[in-house]
Amino acid sequence: MYGKLIVETTHRRFTARQGCRVYIYQALPDLIHLILLTFYAPHQTLAAALTYSCPQVFIMSFIDTLHSWPRERITALYEAMTPEQVQSALAREHRDITDLIALFSPRALPFLEKMAEEAQRITRRQFGRVISLYAPIYLSNVCAANCVYCGFSACSGASETRVTLSEEAIADECEALARMGYQSVLLLTGDAPAVASPEYIASACAIARRWFASVAVEVYSMGASDYALLCQNGLDGVTLYMETYDEATYAAMHRAGKKKDYMYRLDTLERAGKAGVRRLSTGILLGLFDWRIDAVWLALHVRHLQKQCWQSAVSISFPRLRHVPGGFAIPAPMTDAELVQMMVALRLVFPEAGFNLSTREPAALRDRLLPFGVTSISAGSSTRPGGYARPEDHNLAQFEIEDARTPAEVVDMLIKAGYDPVWKDFDQAFFES
Repeated sequence: MYGKLIVETTHRRFTARQGCRVYIYQALPDLIHLILLTFYAPHQTLAAALTYSCPQVFIMSFIDTLHSWPRERITALYEAMTPEQVQSALAREHRDITDLIALFSPRALPFLEKMAEEAQRITRRQFGRVISLYAPIYLSNVCAANCVYCGFSACSGASETRVTLSEEAIADECEALARMGYQSVLLLTGDAPAVASPEYIASACAIARRWFASVAVEVYSMGASDYALLCQNGLDGVTLYMETYDEATYAAMHRAGKKKDYMYRLDTLERAGKAGVRRLSTGILLGLFDWRIDAVWLALHVRHLQKQCWQSAVSISFPRLRHVPGGFAIPAPMTDAELVQMMVALRLVFPEAGFNLSTREPAALRDRLLPFGVTSISAGSSTRPGGYARPEDHNLAQFEIEDARTPAEVVDMLIKAGYDPVWKDFDQAFFES
């Protein structure tokens, strides 16, 4: 009997010469047939080639993985979960997705203290007491998307000024932020490529590199060539949230603009990683959908990115919906206790992943969350363009921050709590011969 070929690719149509990774299990006859077919029929789609050469074939893109874990399957596992399974998941050193579901489950709540202790132990082992600091710079608040939960939305009805910073204004923002001590910056825009083009963002990256050792972006989804352009201009990180992996909810929340394309956004971080981006950060917008379902899909995505983009470091962020436009009710609000459970459970499954926590959360809660896996935090953030160099301007902000402490105050808190605040954890010289 023929063996089984498992092929991993992110492309729906993909020629056999384009280098997907093929894992072979007792399939030499099939492999020989496939090689011959590839040589003589190079323009055949990979799916067709594999289907012809060996019927027992699975093409594993992330959407295939996602569809293999439907909501019903995850819900059934939650309903069947027992305290013994939670204890078993806690006792393991290496945990899988089923273990994660056990740790996410309501059955795990009595074990939350033990989970938190284990999360702290793992974080100390992997990262020591280091907490990296970063800050955002908003380049533009112009947006063509209609995300119903967002202050930047084209249909938000906001009356504040919308602006896209000039190169001079970008330099002013960078200089103001660098004076606070920062060496790591996150550049953000709305979803408006006609206004903030890839070339504009690349120029902003080049400007930012004059002041910062590490430059990341949180912008709209781009193509691989665009990410390569950004890398050539100093980019080393991309942050992009899927917001929610539930397709129906995603469609209801994103009604216009490029962001409406679920599949294009789903594959974005993989395109970025394969274009040479060194750091990838992802997350879900907590409050849009049942977190116990969405966070499982998030974990599957993180695992997929770690395998496919093995040269990139993958980190997880925990943005929680708080301030939303009038008329929008948060569909699935998340409690503080649930945020703790999600964070410590993910730390137990992803010991090597960085955890990012922004000023969306209140100061007291951020301080309490630090021991449970956090490795990077923002401080002194402004969510409006020009917010550092010209704070008197009333430009539209994306959302109001909850932790208004200055960077110096946050650093003081970290030191008093026994942590090592780090402004710089990367230099391009590491990659220069």
